[in-house]
This record gives sequence, structure tokens and C-alpha cells, in this order.
Amino acid sequence: MTSAAGPLYEYTFYVEPEVLPEFERWLLARADDARRERGIVDVRTFETRGDDRDRAGRIFQLRCRDDHVIDELLDDLLPTIDAAATEEFGEAISVFGRTLREDPDQDIPPVESPDCLNCGTRLRGQYCGNCGQRARNRLISLWQLLSEAFGDLLEFDSRLWRTLIPLLIRPGRLTRDYLEGRRARYMPPFRMYLVLSVIFFVVAFFDPKDDLSLLFEPEPPPTPEEIAAADQEAEEAEEAAEEVHDDAREAIEELREQGIIADEDAAEAVAALDDESDGEFNFKIDPETGECTSSGHDEMPEWLQRRLTKERLEKICERVGADDGKTLGNLMLDNIPVALIVLLPIMALVLKILYPLSRRYFVEHLLFFVHFHAFFFLILTLQILFARIADLLRVPEWISILILVAASFYVPVYLYKAMRHVYGQGHFFTFTKYVALAVAYSIGAALTMMSALLFALFAVGR
Repeated sequence: MTSAAGPLYEYTFYVEPEVLPEFERWLLARADDARRERGIVDVRTFETRGDDRDRAGRIFQLRCRDDHVIDELLDDLLPTIDAAATEEFGEAISVFGRTLREDPDQDIPPVESPDCLNCGTRLRGQYCGNCGQRARNRLISLWQLLSEAFGDLLEFDSRLWRTLIPLLIRPGRLTRDYLEGRRARYMPPFRMYLVLSVIFFVVAFFDPKDDLSLLFEPEPPPTPEEIAAADQEAEEAEEAAEEVHDDAREAIEELREQGIIADEDAAEAVAALDDESDGEFNFKIDPETGECTSSGHDEMPEWLQRRLTKERLEKICERVGADDGKTLGNLMLDNIPVALIVLLPIMALVLKILYPLSRRYFVEHLLFFVHFHAFFFLILTLQILFARIADLLRVPEWISILILVAASFYVPVYLYKAMRHVYGQGHFFTFTKYVALAVAYSIGAALTMMSALLFALFAVGR
């Protein structure tokens, strides 16, 4: 290859020995395809030294006519080769690409700057080696702005899709790759977690008719017939509850008359039946008068009584009744993302306890749950979108339910497989620790959700 032509683009492949013959045939086919591309002066492949994992090394070089050609290749052919290699051989190969050229100190025309316009570093290629900015200073078109904004969504080979697909269908793959150093091809873990959590909450709780009510006509008020039907249903439900209550009292009285239970026990049972709070704190709002009543305050822990005083509870009750609990619900939703973030280090600590001999740092266990929660947000978002689309397309209800139930069962299976893939233990030990982790997760989730509710109550009562 002569030096008269423009820059080189070089791929370095490290290939597992068992797929090497197939890979070499694949590489020759890619070389033939590249030779047919306009602007590519020459193509060659040759061997190079292998890596420390005893994988064979192969070099694939493409010499371009000029920088303009390599710009086009970076947007078209080169990502296709990278994606095709990864899709064809998966973890059996590693791919590294770079641009090579002669030292441009003496060759850069006087009208062009030899330094990066962003950070001032001396340029040695198409991109700055310090900050990554393109070497060329060119005007940005509207199409380029849109491509930068939505390119990751539209390009199948982007880091977004290379992250979401294994996150969804390959349990533990992202965590293991990240821990083994294969990181550049994926979105950063916490960024992915935050993006997927935001998308989930937007999809789950955004109601166009509520949040964009100005664009919709108000619903007509209920007709007298609808009001009468609703009142009748409420009366029937109240009568049914009273009948159940009376039947229970009669049963207790019969047991007392037959001598099965003592008079004192019967009196206590009737008193407990009449006391609907059953020793737990609750408050009720009369839908007609708006009057708020609470009970069970004395049964709460002392530390909570000092913070949730009866006066504050009455204020909370009044404010909840004023807007049918909408403010409380919104505050609760605001606290849930924080509660889930607090849950992450708690569960990482549980993993640290469950795997004391794994020699993994706490942050590595934390990474495992960052990926799992990101997957959880993704699967919930897909379930919600599927349910809404199925409703619009009038998909049979039994099909929708079957798919949603199958997706729900996939979540615990995913967690088990991820534990196996990342920590590498056998089925017996993994299942034992999986059960312990599931119990700890249930308790931790319940505690963090209760904390989120308490903070929402405190905020309402201020």
C-alpha cells in the first residue's frame, strides 16, 4: 500500500480459536465488499499478535482516498462491519477500530488549525484524542441537529439498542461485560437506569386528558339516571356489608349459647367485630358531609406518634378529603423514585452478605441491582405500552392477559438467571440465595414504600 493515498481505517479482531476458520472466511467476504466501495483505494488483511487470553489476532485495513471518504465510511460502512461481526460471533471476538494517518504536523494547510478547536490539543486524526470532538469545523445543519438528538433511537447499531436488547433478553450479560471491562459499547449503567425510570414514570402516570386538559373538551356531567344508579349501587354495597356484619354477630351469639365460647370471649369478639380499625391506624372521610374521623392513633409506635400528632392527622385528613387524595397520590409518586434509589444500596448489601467469598466489591453488587432495576423498568414500560396498544387494536382479552402474565413471570426467572450468570454458582446454591434475596427484597421494598408514604403524609400535613 502506498502512502500517496489518504488515511487508513484499521480494525483489530481478537478471535477465539474454535471460530477462527469461520471468521477468516467472513473477513475475506467483508474485504471483497469493501473493495467495491467508492473511495476505498486498497484493502488488506493480515495476522497480528494475539491477546493475553490466547485469542488469535487479525488486522483488517481500509485505505481511503481522503478524509471526506472516511467521514462517509464512519457513518455508513464501518458501523455495519462492527455490528455484523458482533452479531455473527458474539462473545467469541473482540473488535477495536481506529483511524491511522501520517503525522500531520507538516501537512496541515496554513488555513486549517492543527489544534482542536474545543480543547486546544494537537490533532493526530479525524477526532481529537483528548476530548473526542471532530477535527473539522463545519456548520451544523438542521438535519444534523435532529440526527444527533434522535440518532440513537433510529440507528440499530447505536449504544442504546446494543444496551437494551441484551438487558432485556440476556440476564446478567451487561453486568458481567461491564465487570470484565467491555463497557464502551453500552450505555453507562446509572444513565441507563435514570433514562428507563423516567420513561417508565412518564408512560405509567402521564394522562393526556388530565395533564393536557386544555386540549380536550370536558366530559358531560352525569345524568340523573347515572347518579341514581350509582347511589343504588352504593346502598346495595352498604346493605351487603351490614348483612355480613349481622351474620357474624349471630354466629358468635350461637357459639355462646351452645357453650362453645365463654361469655367474656363472646363479648370481646363482638367488640372486635364492631371495631373496624382492628388495632390499626386508619381514617375515613364521609363522602356526603366531608367529615374526617381517625382511629388507632394510640396503637402507633411512640416515635411516630410524636411526629404524626392527632392535630396533624386531622389536617392531613382534611386536605386528603378536599381533593380526593390527589395531592397525596402525587407526593407519593414523587417519592417513589427516591425510595427505589435508596433500595439499591440496601439490596447490594444483601448480595454482599449472600456472596461473602465472591471477592467482589460492594459497588459490583450495586451494579448488579442497577441493571436489574433498569430491566424491571423496561419490562414494566413494555407491559403498559402493550396493554394500551392491545386495547386500541381490540386484541382478545385472553391473549393480552396471557402475554402480560408471561412477562410478569419472566421477571423472577430473569433475576435467577442473572445471579447464575454473574456469580457463576450451581443451581442449588443460587436457588437458596435467590429465595433469601427475594424475601429480603420484599421486606426492603415494603419498608421503602412505607417510608415514601410517610414522607408524603408529612408533606401534606405541613
